[in-house]
Amino acid sequence: MAGFETYQEYHRIEDCDEDSPPGEEDLLIHVSEGRGDPWHHIKNLDNFFTRISFKKRLHFKNGFACMVLSEFFELVQFLFVVTFTTFLFNCVEYDVLFANRVVNHTGQSLGPLDRNKVTLPDAILPSEQCTERIQGNSWIIFLLIMAAIFWVYRLVKVIFNVLSYWEIRQFYIKALKIQMDELCNFTWQEVQGRLIHLQREHPMCVQKRELSELDIYHRILRFKNYTVAMINKSLLPVRLRAPFFGDMIFLTQGLKYNFELILFWGPLSLFQNKWSLHPKYKRAANRQDLAKQLSRVILLTGLVNLLLCPFVLVWQVLYAFFSYAEVIKREPGSLGARRWSLYGRLYLRHFNELDHELQGRMGRGYKPAAKYMNVFVSPMLAVLAKNVAFFSGSVFAVLIALTVYDEDVLTVQHILTAITVLGVVITITRSFIPDEHMVWCPEQLLQCVLAHIHYMPDHWKGNANKSETRDEMAQLFQYKAVFILEELLSPIITPFILIFPLRSKSLEIIDFFRNFTVDVAGVGDICSFAQMDIRRHGNPQWMSEGQTEASVYQQAENGKTELSLMHFTIKNPRWQPPQGSSVFISHLMEKVQQDAQTGPSPQLLLSEAPLCTSLLSNESGTGPDNLLASVLAHPVLTASGLPGRNRRFISPSSAASAAASVLASLSASQQPHAGRSRSHTLLPSRQQHDALMYYSDHTVADSMSASESKMLSQSHSALVSEFASAEMSLHAIYMHEVHQQKTQHASGLFQASVPMRDLSANSAQGPETQSTHTVTLESPTSVRLGGWAEEEEEEQGDEEEININPVPDQTSRGSS
Repeated sequence: MAGFETYQEYHRIEDCDEDSPPGEEDLLIHVSEGRGDPWHHIKNLDNFFTRISFKKRLHFKNGFACMVLSEFFELVQFLFVVTFTTFLFNCVEYDVLFANRVVNHTGQSLGPLDRNKVTLPDAILPSEQCTERIQGNSWIIFLLIMAAIFWVYRLVKVIFNVLSYWEIRQFYIKALKIQMDELCNFTWQEVQGRLIHLQREHPMCVQKRELSELDIYHRILRFKNYTVAMINKSLLPVRLRAPFFGDMIFLTQGLKYNFELILFWGPLSLFQNKWSLHPKYKRAANRQDLAKQLSRVILLTGLVNLLLCPFVLVWQVLYAFFSYAEVIKREPGSLGARRWSLYGRLYLRHFNELDHELQGRMGRGYKPAAKYMNVFVSPMLAVLAKNVAFFSGSVFAVLIALTVYDEDVLTVQHILTAITVLGVVITITRSFIPDEHMVWCPEQLLQCVLAHIHYMPDHWKGNANKSETRDEMAQLFQYKAVFILEELLSPIITPFILIFPLRSKSLEIIDFFRNFTVDVAGVGDICSFAQMDIRRHGNPQWMSEGQTEASVYQQAENGKTELSLMHFTIKNPRWQPPQGSSVFISHLMEKVQQDAQTGPSPQLLLSEAPLCTSLLSNESGTGPDNLLASVLAHPVLTASGLPGRNRRFISPSSAASAAASVLASLSASQQPHAGRSRSHTLLPSRQQHDALMYYSDHTVADSMSASESKMLSQSHSALVSEFASAEMSLHAIYMHEVHQQKTQHASGLFQASVPMRDLSANSAQGPETQSTHTVTLESPTSVRLGGWAEEEEEEQGDEEEININPVPDQTSRGSS
């Protein structure tokens, strides 16, 4: 009997195949007495962790009530667009509205003029006649039925999302002990720390007793890490050659949705469930047959897109019209504003970078990127814009003056239309007229952009003033008008991209998922690039020479592995990297200390901060921003022969040595203090807050003097985030400079990104010859038909889990 009572304390894991590795479905887990909450064992941890991070990001901006209202008004918007469009097509008498047909009102009290005056009810058909028109059109009936089905589907999704929001809200309050009014004061790292602590006491994941920060990121970002890796290896066909336009990047929300449907979570995708790749894709024996099967799936998806193209296109046009018509009328210049393109967000994204981290980084890089793009003004276009603005303004002024003199002028046909069009033309042409008093430094502005976006092709260095560089930057930082046009054309172009370019890459896609999939114990299949393993995916040209065994086929391009590792290490200071990654970080810090010996002193850099800030047109920079400006602009000042604070001319230096000097100073200021998990991490601790943490020789404290009084009033979490971003920016500048020096010294040529098919040909072990044994490593959506998001927020539907298999030639590798 006692044994039976003891057995009752254990619960069998039921229906947990989605979150359990093979062979562990029948595990028994111990349930402590009194633990009846729904978070003791969570069936789908990927989805749960994703909703926690999504809730944190949205609540910081809006709050629970606003999240629910947003979901509700999305339903109302769709209903409004459908009903209002149906009304405009079937219930309005346009001949009467445009006065093409005379209306004669009868009544003794009406004058002769009032009898012929058209009123709004005259142009609207009676409800009986309107209903008769709708019922007599079979196409309208069919479209309304389809819209009703989709609206009901959206209603179910909204109800599910609201219930999920409420569940996560209760989890924050009851399990994590964070009240909703305090959530905005917590960083994601603090929330994540409580999750890890909760796992130790009340396991949410039963396969691993201890969860690391990297485990949580892997679960949240399974699919995104795959997508980032495929963009990095030029596997997805987003670069097209168009007649008259040449090479161009085309990646829209609709195309991205189809990629994910085919590869990740569709009924015919490569994954057998939400956490593991289908076993047949892990074997090389039938790769040709699997490629043909994938090709048929892509063809079927393309044909379905082609069939639905007219309906989706109509919805896109209506959605764009109702969304942007009023904005364009009120602010025509808004179409000339820029935004980070969807391709740019994937190209610039680190492995294991959450949405809010990417959004913050892109937000900090927006102003310098906009200033850099504004450098390129065509003199001929400026002359034409000035003259068009002059002629349009002259006519506009006369019409306004006549209207002020006599308002009856407005009754003249098309006068209001002429005034509106002229106003739009004037606003647009003024955007092409440069500020004659502004002086730009393209090279330094591009370096300032690099400090925030962290990635830049090698051939941009030294060519910041060339139009080719500007055109490539425009692919990452596009006009809003281009974004709208691409989304409108997406229903037409997407089917052809799927049917032709993507189908031809079927074999490469099969090889990619087989070779770059690894099974991590307690997490499932993940992308091997997401492990940020220098030995497996490092690039010798990015300071990992002698530390990596990767072939050209296995290397991540543009230093993605190295920069992602540094970014994750800085953002998660308590994370303990594997042995190989620790060796790389130590090697990097030793290199920083060596280069700092030949660099300028931090005091000199800080004394130049006001001049450097002005040089980079950074009007209202914070302390970290001013420090970055000093590092970026110091080479220009020294090259020009300007004297330093001591009135003696200083020798020229590079941005690498300047960045190394500051990084070494910050690192030195950390060593006397306790409470840090790693000495190379430059983030402040709680105990150091009053002393402003970085006070070695008063180096960074001096930069906080006058301009940082506002920052001192901010929370400690905001201060930590600011300095983490500044530290990563300094590392990005330093690593790019060292990479450029290495490539120039080795060959004198910049290394270009090579398509994946060429890399595989040069690989020591091509995808066909690599083995495919699975190894277990112990390592420390909502659907929207047609519409698109204004900012590239990753859809909530990306909560599904992904699983990945290891690079085959490393089956003997351990957890590192």
